[in-house]
Amino acid sequence: MKKAETEIYEGSGNVFADLGLPNPEERLLKASIAFEIKQIIKGKKWTQIEAAERAGLDQAKISYLLRGRLRGFSVERLLRILNRLGRKVEVRISAREYKPEKAHITVAVE
Repeated sequence: MKKAETEIYEGSGNVFADLGLPNPEERLLKASIAFEIKQIIKGKKWTQIEAAERAGLDQAKISYLLRGRLRGFSVERLLRILNRLGRKVEVRISAREYKPEKAHITVAVE
């Protein structure tokens, strides 16, 4: 029997773009913010109910967020949740101009 050849592709760094999904930059940004929210909750060892109280959400919404179901969450809403969990959020826009295909969004956590 002959083994099947496996093709390997180098990713772009954005799985949503690689999958051809609409709005890949926004999806990646939301996923990155949601990951940080999850890390905060995990680090504090909060239950979903405790996290929901602190975030100003109900438990079901926290459950969705923690499972990556982000359809009902805008970037702005996720940033407000970070604030409610005690994190400062800064948005920085570069002064330098780039070609649109070279411009990108970066999330940095300190």
